[in-house]
Amino acid sequence: MANGISPTLAIRSSTGVEVWKSEGFKAPYVPDTGFARDESKLCRAIVYSPNGRFLAWANGTTVQICTATNWKVLHKLPRPKAFCLKFSPRSTYLMTWEIYTENSKDEVKEKPNLFLYDVASGREVFSTIQKRHADWEMHWAADESLAALMVGGEVLFYEVKPDDDFPTKPTKRLGGARNGGVSVSPGPSPPYVAFYVPGTKGAPSMCRLFRYPNLEANQPVASKSFFQADKVEMLWNQKGTGVLLLTSTDVDQTGVSYYGKQALHFMTVKGDSFAVQLNTEGSLHAVAWSPRSTEFCVVYGFMPAKATLFNLKCDVVFDFGTGNRNSIYYNEFGNLLVFGGFGNLPGYIEVWDLNQKKQITELKAPDTTLLEWNPVGDVFLTATTAPRLRMSNGFKIWHHTGALLHETHWPEKQELLEIIWQKYAPGTLKENKVSNEKIEGIASKTPQASKQKYVPPGMRNSLSAGSGETATAAATARAPIPGLPPGYRSSVQQAKDKKQKNKNKPKPNDGAVSQGNNIRTTNGQQNNRVVSAGANSTAGGNLEKKSRPKTVPNPNLNSMVQEETISSQATPKQVQKGSGDPEKDKKIKTINKKLKDIKLLKEKNERGEKLEQTQIIKMNSETDLLQELKALKTS
Repeated sequence: MANGISPTLAIRSSTGVEVWKSEGFKAPYVPDTGFARDESKLCRAIVYSPNGRFLAWANGTTVQICTATNWKVLHKLPRPKAFCLKFSPRSTYLMTWEIYTENSKDEVKEKPNLFLYDVASGREVFSTIQKRHADWEMHWAADESLAALMVGGEVLFYEVKPDDDFPTKPTKRLGGARNGGVSVSPGPSPPYVAFYVPGTKGAPSMCRLFRYPNLEANQPVASKSFFQADKVEMLWNQKGTGVLLLTSTDVDQTGVSYYGKQALHFMTVKGDSFAVQLNTEGSLHAVAWSPRSTEFCVVYGFMPAKATLFNLKCDVVFDFGTGNRNSIYYNEFGNLLVFGGFGNLPGYIEVWDLNQKKQITELKAPDTTLLEWNPVGDVFLTATTAPRLRMSNGFKIWHHTGALLHETHWPEKQELLEIIWQKYAPGTLKENKVSNEKIEGIASKTPQASKQKYVPPGMRNSLSAGSGETATAAATARAPIPGLPPGYRSSVQQAKDKKQKNKNKPKPNDGAVSQGNNIRTTNGQQNNRVVSAGANSTAGGNLEKKSRPKTVPNPNLNSMVQEETISSQATPKQVQKGSGDPEKDKKIKTINKKLKDIKLLKEKNERGEKLEQTQIIKMNSETDLLQELKALKTS
């Protein structure tokens, strides 16, 4: 491994906690026998300390802390219900949080559920009640001189002095932020504090930036207000010089997005504030700061989504074009960037060289639920984990040029819950030169998804669905339903079959003969023409019946062609004989035509189609026409 360092992998599964290691760059990852595997099936959380010296996990009985050098367990903390774990920035403290509950039978109903432990001694130094699950943890200054905690609608600030115990009472308070948020900058002390206050009763939401300890309402360094914001996510760059504000609403009133409406704003510690202009409509999928702190990347818009790089003035630096992507991952040094298309996208991955602004490769890792860069910065991990996906769990390790270096499929009936890289203190690792030279990898053993078109079970033994009579045959030639007589069809299925059959029937004018193509003069005569009725086809298309050629007067050519055609369609088996009275026969044919038109109108009406007033009048004249037709035939 580059830098001479090979980070370990901590793995949490449904059968316990274990650590894997690799002895070399191309060697596979294998379980580290030096780590005593925790066999508990109730492990809820694992976390490496930011300096990589410690590993902590909650196994449902205790919270254990061990060193990452010889895996010796240092402390077993009595926190059986611990649900979340997190270290402070310098790995001095470990925070544990439990789901808040009340027991009416206990003497003390409200008990602390947030605890702070000193890692060196394993001693509990602080506890309080924290009912919030989202944003449950303390927010620290980079040097751990200040800790801020949002409790209810109030932010509590604790000033931590070297060699002193953690204070039991807050030094300062900042109120008026129920359902709001707080974030402390990671830069040098005294830190900046971003404070979000939700809007109420028509007032806009507000985000203010303070320089601690100046927290008075008239002392903000910068401020930004916005109306459409049910919640705000605050994202600092690593130097603590700027913060991005990702605002979102639960419901998009315009109806454009199912996921609500998002917007992106930016504030600097110099007092500047901007609205980040995105030049296309659609959702804002992902935002991420470069570790260099000089630029940030945004993925936004309808699929295929756009990706754009912005500088600290919110000007466009580079446009990555469009792609099937909804997530962003920078490596530790900001020289490589991965775009991922996960969740409702089938695992697209693009790797970009940011120094040259050039795409290195693209690959596909289906069913990926987790992606994380190795701290060394040249390889990354993709994993399929539960509970997001409970089938085909496992993980893969990729070189940034696209080569697959390692693949592990998790055993069946077991679930891979979480997998994380070991961390290292800033300055431990040196930035590698990005090489685009392809390296040799291994072949994946993951089964490829079938490209065959899905066919419902009832259609798998039938004819291939097509058009016309083939589709009708396929619709009826279905596999038998177990427990029911062969050929059984429900009323709903029968209705669908009838609709399909009617759809495939020839239209009334399908057999009509066009005047230009099928009419020809005979022996040079201009006044008399031979008219041939069109072919009339049955559902199988095999039976054809043509009417006898008939000489008709030229002035009534069009109407007689239509009448003769309809007569042919009405009697496919035999040609109707006339009464001998040409005038009476003409009236009968006219009435028959009207009755057929009425039949079509009635079918439209039954399907719920809207009819014109003239069509309704015509449809209501059916009774009169039938009486008239009867009278003509009996006279």
